[in-house]
Amino acid sequence: MSDRPTASRVIWTEPALKDLANLDRPIARQVREAVNLLAETGQGDFTRLHSPLSGYRLRVRDWRLLIELDREAETVTVHAVERRDRAYKRR
Repeated sequence: MSDRPTASRVIWTEPALKDLANLDRPIARQVREAVNLLAETGQGDFTRLHSPLSGYRLRVRDWRLLIELDREAETVTVHAVERRDRAYKRR
């Protein structure tokens, strides 16, 4: 598998679904599209988080998605959708 992640499945945790439900509809659509694009093609503005955080960050406009990539299980798990100024404080 290449360095770019691809996945056959996207998993949204309950906190991430609540975060998504609180977004304006156009932003929520862009967030879903960005996650699906990352899962299907490995494309997107994502990077590995540095210690003490773990996982990856996917950037969508002013929003940050905290995600986990499982290459063996071919899944992308979305843990949180936060504004960029709050995304890393919750962890």
